[in-house]
Amino acid sequence: MIVILEAMLQDLYSRLNSEAYLSFKAFVSDHWIAIATIFFIVYLGRRFAMVIIRRLVKRGIRPDKFKTAGEEKQREDTLVSVIGASVRVGLWIVAGLMLMGEFGVNIAPLLAGAGVFGVALGFGAQSLVKDFLSGIFIIVENQYRVGDVIEVNGTISGVVEHIDLRQTVLRDLDGRAHHIPNGFIDYATNMSMEFANVNLDIGVGYGTDLDKLELIINRVGSELANEEVWKDKITSAPQFLRVDAFADSAIVVKITGRTAPLKQWSVTGELRKRLKKAFDKEGIEIPFPQRVIHEAPKKSSSKKK
Repeated sequence: MIVILEAMLQDLYSRLNSEAYLSFKAFVSDHWIAIATIFFIVYLGRRFAMVIIRRLVKRGIRPDKFKTAGEEKQREDTLVSVIGASVRVGLWIVAGLMLMGEFGVNIAPLLAGAGVFGVALGFGAQSLVKDFLSGIFIIVENQYRVGDVIEVNGTISGVVEHIDLRQTVLRDLDGRAHHIPNGFIDYATNMSMEFANVNLDIGVGYGTDLDKLELIINRVGSELANEEVWKDKITSAPQFLRVDAFADSAIVVKITGRTAPLKQWSVTGELRKRLKKAFDKEGIEIPFPQRVIHEAPKKSSSKKK
């Protein structure tokens, strides 16, 4: 056992004194300060840049263009996220070039060939260029922001978690994150821009007194809008709008109102619950689907004699 250990130690000692190890050790001793300084500068640059970007964005955004402080903050967070991501990429590119210089790589040909490479990249990565151009228009036109609920191309919906020039990240109700390249977004429906609406259809029996029904709906909507818990979420009380349709087994009435952004679902759910209780109390029927069956007369089974 002792002999084996001695052999292992001798082998390790010989490797530590090899030419390659000595060269690496000499390189590290000569350049480790410069390498550590580069990473430290990148770290400080990122922290400092984010502080400056946030201050500039906050000063550059005009509060009078937004109806609420929440909308202003959403715009700020979106711009900070996009600009910050671009600055981070730029810092790491510069750091990479500096590290290559420390390792003895001549970066002058790389810089000279950057133009040719950019042209080749433009032809070979047209979809990527499309993503970036679409991302620029999305951000400049303020189509949606971090925190908005949107529907993309009529198929995917969720909360906007992140936006950059290349992609948009949505989080749906199942918790799934959808990474959507901006170039694939043909149209986006923003369900939380400035305000939202309650848009509720309810079916009642054909024997219902519609004037009484209208009074009940308006009373329930007004009571909900004036409650302490809900009054900050509702900007216009839900009201009876019209008789919307004569369905097979019900008269369908439409109820509308206006809410703060992202509050339309909670308000509509509470309104449904209160209307059900009010209808039960007032004897207003919410009918089940019904079908009237007419029985054809039976043919006589007797035979003529």
